[in-house]
Amino acid sequence: MYKKRISALASASVVSLALLATGCSKQEQPTSTEAPAAEQVKEETAAVESNPFFEPWNTPFSAPPFDIIKTEHFLPAFEKAMTMHLEEVDAIANADSVPTFANTVEQLELSGAELSRVAYVFFNLTGTESNDEMQALQREISPKLTRHSNTIQMNEALFKRIKAVHDSRNDSNLKAEQIRLVERLYNEAVRSGANLEGEDREKFAKINERISSLTTEFGQNMLNDSRNFKLVLEEGDLAGMSQSMIDAASASAKAQGIEGKYLITLQRSSVEPFLQFSDRRDLREKAFKGWASRGDNDNEYDNKANVEEIVKLRSERAKLLGYKHHSDYVLSNTMASSPEAAMDLLMKVWTPAVAKAEQEKQWILELMKEQGADHEFAAWDWRYYAEKVRKARFDLDQGEIAQYFELNNMIEAKFYVAKQLFGLTFTERTDIPVYNDVVRVWEVKDASNNPIGLFFGDYYARPTKQSGAWMSAFRTQQKLAGDIKPLIINNMNLNQPADGEPTLMSYSDAVTLFHEFGHALHGLLSNVTYPTLAGTNVSRDWVEFPAQLYEHFIAQPYMLNKFARHYKTNKPMPEALIQRIKDASTFNQGFATIEYTASALVDMAYHKMTEVDSIDVRAFEDKILGDYGKPEEIIMRHRSTHFGHIFAGGYDSAYYAYMWSEILDSDGFNAFVEAGNIFDKETSQKLYDFVFSTGDTLNYEEAYKGFRGRAPTTDALLENRGFKTE
Repeated sequence: MYKKRISALASASVVSLALLATGCSKQEQPTSTEAPAAEQVKEETAAVESNPFFEPWNTPFSAPPFDIIKTEHFLPAFEKAMTMHLEEVDAIANADSVPTFANTVEQLELSGAELSRVAYVFFNLTGTESNDEMQALQREISPKLTRHSNTIQMNEALFKRIKAVHDSRNDSNLKAEQIRLVERLYNEAVRSGANLEGEDREKFAKINERISSLTTEFGQNMLNDSRNFKLVLEEGDLAGMSQSMIDAASASAKAQGIEGKYLITLQRSSVEPFLQFSDRRDLREKAFKGWASRGDNDNEYDNKANVEEIVKLRSERAKLLGYKHHSDYVLSNTMASSPEAAMDLLMKVWTPAVAKAEQEKQWILELMKEQGADHEFAAWDWRYYAEKVRKARFDLDQGEIAQYFELNNMIEAKFYVAKQLFGLTFTERTDIPVYNDVVRVWEVKDASNNPIGLFFGDYYARPTKQSGAWMSAFRTQQKLAGDIKPLIINNMNLNQPADGEPTLMSYSDAVTLFHEFGHALHGLLSNVTYPTLAGTNVSRDWVEFPAQLYEHFIAQPYMLNKFARHYKTNKPMPEALIQRIKDASTFNQGFATIEYTASALVDMAYHKMTEVDSIDVRAFEDKILGDYGKPEEIIMRHRSTHFGHIFAGGYDSAYYAYMWSEILDSDGFNAFVEAGNIFDKETSQKLYDFVFSTGDTLNYEEAYKGFRGRAPTTDALLENRGFKTE
């Protein structure tokens, strides 16, 4: 359920750069008292003049020309684009005119287009095609972009103009979308330190720059430490593994030059099935400990010091802005509105989850006793024995299920739902440049056969790629600068099979595929004027709602019967198996809920700290979760040292958002159930009108009510997880 996120390090950086195009951020350019040598000037000029980022992109949909973009193009492109952006913003700030929406806000929205163009490509590639050169460049560029941002955020003349437009917004005949934009830009400026003065302004800027460097380093450490781990298997080590797992491990070993062996990596698609099915307990222990200790190995990629400093700096920054702590700062601008509201939700599920996990543990202990296991029950045993309990109680074999979830069928399935709900069609294009041969591209058209954008799919794991699954963009939708079509991408980390073999997925992977495509549709169906308000540029606890609602469709018997077909025979999944999947849908939800909620509770604990002296990361996790009574055999889904969501991905003090959105999606999908048709046209139209097309143009509570007809309740969430709703 929680193999999902909208952003890794790459897309988090892209989100921040989306704001650059609105004039909300900018960088000071370094100055030098020495004139560069003539030859150097000539080389730099040539690098800019021949740079594809400053030439027309004569590709379909003006997609990035990956076939001609080189690593050496990025730095000169960033530097020129930042200079251009600064000139644009200075012209707006110093204009000799009365500030209006048109001459201030709209001009800010139009500024920085070149910078966004470069940044979207660069930060997507740092998440998917990372290497030493790209990582070094990222470490150089990230603090420069933060300085750029600080320069614009701290521009007093610019803020005065924004404030003037904000203060007169209700008397200026502005449309509702324009008022929403003015309020957002003003609030973001204030939250970015625009009202600070003197030493506080300088300190705030330095904190932002340091956090930028630390989060970049955190993400790179996370990737590099994961790469370091390799569990190489021999023929005699494969007991319990399915043939598809063996084939994937063989292909992984071959890809890394380990011929004739089998390789388990720390990509979730590799290590998690191994923990579920391998009969070799000693190897499961090695894999589990490697997985759990990413970024916590006392080596050059250790993230403990980064965690401590990031938490400290965030606390200091929040206090500079007048907030009690970082969590207050973050949640004051969300649906939850306060840490107390977020914690209340987390505790509503934590208590029944602990009780359910205890029941699940007892089932496991009973089975271990029946099988004569003579070892203590440990964390690396849970997934393995849970699968055996699942099979015994529900006659459900994950290996059998995977035979019905082939990647191409599931891609067809998610496109089918989009057509039924919104009239969309997807036509694969092979003439669009891509950055890796495994990337696929589809042209998307609406019900009237009008093109609305491109969808990129990058589904396979590789050593250069961040772990997890996410949605991002190479360009977002807007109408201000013309009819700009979005270029949206989904990333996953499935095991790439050997040539000619099918890509079989777990049911959980299929759910994740649908989840990320829900995010993609949120970007593709965006129909707003201003880029700041477009697509997924919304609150964290609203952004997950469309994606999590979309997950529900693959679980419907109609969809399983139509698309869950055996990869060899093409026969549909038997009705009896569909029923067993439904019967087992809440099995192991105690475990899954604790895994997730434990991470959310630690996230909140870090960011509710008001005084931060020193943090022993391991002791901190143990203390917080010990106080809540976490079962010893279940660890956090993301331990602090590889918790990219909050230390490299923009979900700091907001990891709870998945659960908050689950209230909305569980209750929201019931609108289709109540209509008696999972593709009900009236309900689909409301979903489009109030959720998928609106970006950040509506108040979230009102948007939900517009779709559902009322406020949400938590009953459906608790019921879906198998928890009592007394």
